Amino acid sequence: MSHTRLLFLSFVIVVAGSAQADLVNKNVETVVDISSQLAKISNKVTVENVGKTTLKSLIFGVPAHLKERTSFVTAKVGEHLLRVTETKLSGQDGGFWKVDLRSDLAAGRTLQLNIDLVLSRALVPHPGQITQKEKQLVLFEGNVYFYSPYLTEKQSLTVNLGTNSVESYARIQPVSQSDNKLNYGPYEKVPPFQEERLNIHYENNSPFLTITRLERLIEVSHWGNIAVEETVDIEHQGATLKGSFSRYEYQRESQSGISSVKSFRTALPASAVDVYYRDDIGNISTSHMRVLSDSVELELRPRFPLFGGWKTHYTLGYNVPSYEYLFNQGDVFVLKMRLMDHVFDDMYIEHLITKIILPEGCHSIELTAPYAVERLKDTLHHTYLDTKGRPVISVSKRQLVENHIDDFELRYNFAKVLMIQEPLLVITAFFALFVLVIIYVRLDFSISEEEEHSRVDREHKDK
Repeated sequence: MSHTRLLFLSFVIVVAGSAQADLVNKNVETVVDISSQLAKISNKVTVENVGKTTLKSLIFGVPAHLKERTSFVTAKVGEHLLRVTETKLSGQDGGFWKVDLRSDLAAGRTLQLNIDLVLSRALVPHPGQITQKEKQLVLFEGNVYFYSPYLTEKQSLTVNLGTNSVESYARIQPVSQSDNKLNYGPYEKVPPFQEERLNIHYENNSPFLTITRLERLIEVSHWGNIAVEETVDIEHQGATLKGSFSRYEYQRESQSGISSVKSFRTALPASAVDVYYRDDIGNISTSHMRVLSDSVELELRPRFPLFGGWKTHYTLGYNVPSYEYLFNQGDVFVLKMRLMDHVFDDMYIEHLITKIILPEGCHSIELTAPYAVERLKDTLHHTYLDTKGRPVISVSKRQLVENHIDDFELRYNFAKVLMIQEPLLVITAFFALFVLVIIYVRLDFSISEEEEHSRVDREHKDK
């Protein structure tokens, strides 16, 4: 290894060590909610700068076994969101994020902030198979301590189970159970990067629905309408059904198939109209729509209840007025809509693809996403009255939860004079048709009188 590389690594280790020594977690209050299919972790952290220099950022993390399961991370002071970026620490396998503070933290000063995480696939059905009459048990493996590169002077942990039925849990003293909660701590003088598995085996019959693929299509029209269509693939990833399914028992006994999903509710924009819900067979009539003051609530009921391992596929579409989402100044337009929308409560999306179809003639297109996404190759969409095709902007994102619902901004240029292109094409087509009809009517395709006499004479001669 070269001397330059050794010096660089030494510098990184010294800087990391200095950062660890300059900050102390004075108090950490952690709440873990595992009452649904997602694990939601909320940390209320009070940090103190015990060093001699001003600090502009801090670092927190999760152990290695939770790194790939972390779907969403946010940090804020009061109501102000802070910038969070993923980072790495030398010699550590966990997942780490750097939080940029709104103002510098001077030496000797303290700061209180909230750090929230959402974990997906952190709850594993155990056992993996159950009969129609059995309840679903799941196993959660978290971490008892707040995973941090800094010393934690005091910490307490509360786990919200949502049920009183607990098979077993990690007994790391002090610990107590109260109704549907587990209370751990307080713990003092917790060293940096401290790990202790938080294993909890308990009953959880929440819908374990996973959207394996969601394709969201947004078609923009400058004539006052935006059409939205979502093609959704859903799989119940809870404990799989062991044995055959009895619809008779399912309808007769209320506890039969308690972890299965009969229906779920989707929230649409308040201005949504012309709503349709169908699958490969056709329209699904077992759905109910209710118009609320701030949204349209749609209860979707698949053709069959969803047990563990079962899947469903459907298409949901609606129209909204463009004036609520499309703004312009001259020939510059800005589309502001949600990159993804609410499908059901506590949802988890494995793969999202959002496509935005713009009117023909748009150019200088710039996309601003609310978080990091993969920009796919731009394509063209051809439909009636198109000449060159309509530009299609596509993005992809994996591992999303409801917290990812946020607006994107799409800025583009469009000459308003092009709005008369389609009417002119229609007028030209009808004009050409009328001209052809006029020409056709004025042409004489009848046989002339001389030709008729010649034909008659030839017939007489032949006789």
